[in-house]
Amino acid sequence: MKKYKIAVSAILIAGSSMAFTSCIGSFAMTNRVLSWNKQVGNKFVNELVFFAFWILPVYEVTSIADLLVINAIEFWSGTNPMTASTKVVDTDHGRYTIDCDGKGYIVTLASTGEQTRLEFIEDTQSWAFENAEGEMVPFMTFVDDSHVRMIKPDGDFMLVDLNEQGVMAYAAQGGMMPMAKR
Repeated sequence: MKKYKIAVSAILIAGSSMAFTSCIGSFAMTNRVLSWNKQVGNKFVNELVFFAFWILPVYEVTSIADLLVINAIEFWSGTNPMTASTKVVDTDHGRYTIDCDGKGYIVTLASTGEQTRLEFIEDTQSWAFENAEGEMVPFMTFVDDSHVRMIKPDGDFMLVDLNEQGVMAYAAQGGMMPMAKR
């Protein structure tokens, strides 16, 4: 009888977590496994790994984890725990750490600790940075598949072709203004 109650409780919890989230979700864990499989080797090796992962049941486990836990967290918190990461980039201007929190990026200059937040605004299809007052300032807006509007140092926007000539023309105009410090 006790095992029956535990099983019924588990089913009710799993069912309610799906019912109350009403979120399809991004299935980030399952997609990461699939992406990894695509990079393993040629198409024959990929196919063998694909079948092995269904038999083992890697895909079933990641799908259930996504369905019951990760997608629910993504729905309620607004961020997917699978997308959080940190990268280090070395440039001529110094070393930067880039922290992804699932909604945007925090870029930190390692030598000074200066930070800038970059975020994609879905409604306007724009990338923006956070200025000193905490406001998000758009610096690039997607117009179509081959054009963006980029901010210039004077605050105006310039239509830029997404090709080498367009980027060079933008750079010749002075490029993007420096981002604010945090």
